[in-house]
Amino acid sequence: MRKESGNPHIFAPIELEKKGARQMITITLTRPVRMILFEAIVLFTCMYVSIAYAIFYLFFEAYPLIFQGIYGFNTGTGGLAFLAIGVGAFLSVGIFMYWDSILVRAKRRNAPWTLVEEYRRLPLACLGGPLYVISLFWLGWTSNVDIHWMVPILSGIPFGIGFMLIFMALLNYVTDAYEIFAASALAATSACRSIFGAVLPIAARPMYSNLGIAWASSLLAFLSLGMCIIPFAFIRYGDRIRANSKFCQELRQKKRQYEEERDKEESVPSSPEQKTSLVETSETRLKEDV
Repeated sequence: MRKESGNPHIFAPIELEKKGARQMITITLTRPVRMILFEAIVLFTCMYVSIAYAIFYLFFEAYPLIFQGIYGFNTGTGGLAFLAIGVGAFLSVGIFMYWDSILVRAKRRNAPWTLVEEYRRLPLACLGGPLYVISLFWLGWTSNVDIHWMVPILSGIPFGIGFMLIFMALLNYVTDAYEIFAASALAATSACRSIFGAVLPIAARPMYSNLGIAWASSLLAFLSLGMCIIPFAFIRYGDRIRANSKFCQELRQKKRQYEEERDKEESVPSSPEQKTSLVETSETRLKEDV
């Protein structure tokens, strides 16, 4: 906008924010933690994606136990079982693109539901969650010497679809909901899922040894079943949660301020002193908001 208009006194809000060590420590580094503690959307999104991420990494321990321990695969052929997850992930891209085309057409018609963050992104997670649960039950109860090895391998297809749809839907929803604060929200989800992804797989071998293949996989499936109600709850109550969110309230205030400043662009002061005053006033307001 600054380049197109030729007006050097147009600034993005982030350009006016004070930079420094104090700002980084008190705001940038603590905001993800505060969002986990006080933002329900961020907290439950972190829980869901962390569990899904941890189970994915847990499979690197579970698959050898199943396909090498039960079916006698060697290390090389046992690794080929993961290809089904890749196929599922590839198919999820087609599903995402199909949903995105529906969303684009609805926006062109000015459909009211396209203005609601929950309706734009979360239906994909509502599809991916049940597929994720089904795949875990499928893997656990078909991993048997009396059942052909291809049957449990095929469970990787709905697993890959569900895993990708859950991630794409929830992370896009968080981005839509928090906009300028999305980087902090995504940092929170990234930190949580990395911790879960590192810790939970450690329990894979003891869990599968003590519970057996069927019930260990079922335990993960029941855990995922509890998590998969989260996107449905967001669709039902997400607007209320955002209405009571401190960060979303601040976001709406910043939007109103931006719209007011944009309306004043047509009457930008002509003298350099007045332009400097206008920029300083905007900077002061943004500092107060932060």
